[in-house]
Amino acid sequence: MIDRQNSSDSESSGVTRRTALKAVGATLGAAAFAKAISPLTEWAAHESIDDFLQKHYRELSPVDMAVVLERIAQDTREDYGAEVEVADHRPQPGVKLGYALNLSICVGCRRCAQACHVENNHDRPSGNSYIRVLEMEKGSLDMAKGNVNYDGPVPKPDKFYMPVQCQQCDHPPCVDVCPVEATWKEDDGIVVVDYNWCIGCRYCEAACPYHARRFNWTKPRIPAAEVNPHQSYLSNRIRPQGVMEKCTYCLHRTRDGRLPACLEACPTGARVFGNLLDPESEIRWVLAHKRVFVLKEELGTKPSFFYFFDE
Repeated sequence: MIDRQNSSDSESSGVTRRTALKAVGATLGAAAFAKAISPLTEWAAHESIDDFLQKHYRELSPVDMAVVLERIAQDTREDYGAEVEVADHRPQPGVKLGYALNLSICVGCRRCAQACHVENNHDRPSGNSYIRVLEMEKGSLDMAKGNVNYDGPVPKPDKFYMPVQCQQCDHPPCVDVCPVEATWKEDDGIVVVDYNWCIGCRYCEAACPYHARRFNWTKPRIPAAEVNPHQSYLSNRIRPQGVMEKCTYCLHRTRDGRLPACLEACPTGARVFGNLLDPESEIRWVLAHKRVFVLKEELGTKPSFFYFFDE
């Protein structure tokens, strides 16, 4: 892993995504490598040299980061006609973020998914969101049988609804398979992606048992008036074409002490969010007083996203 404390040594080594791509090619072999990076063929033509040669997030000095953030803001002005502020939100000490969801009162309205779509600057035509809401048969927790394409009035009397997003696992398989360390787990428990370092191989997407990763097949299309101007490097900035992206618990909000957009949009109060290390937090109360469970516990991923039913 790349150590932020040794950033000066890393910078002098000249490590860039170009050298990372060469290393992956040597590891996979020519045929497998060509298949893995095939989505980059069109995307690379739109990427600037500065973007392509940029160092890994954890190798960037404060001066480097300031230059990168300004470049992203300038690119957004040119590409989308929108004025934005891009920051670098770091984890707060003594914080591990966790989520809990009360399935007894979730009504399947999908307002959480829509809020995610808007807050995180997703491509408008695709309707993309980091949240899938599964319509489930009562008595079953088999995600494979959940229906994400339900319609009509909700909630239906014989169904319950289970929103699924990144589980921010303590042992994330998506991180383990990334060949260039473009994704990692931060000190506050959030699994992040350096979108400028990702090579688009989609190994993480295949490894995630919760279908929580998304691939940017095209350059996002967002009207200038709809671009969320409050952005963060590892969170909701407009992601380039050809990279993987994911839920970050709205770290641009939550690392500033605010709540995730999906929670604020929930009309029933089904969502609970907070610091798992704070014994006085609401989420710790839920863990202590409700019969919580995690999805696919048998896999040993140890999610920081919990579900429960009212008794």
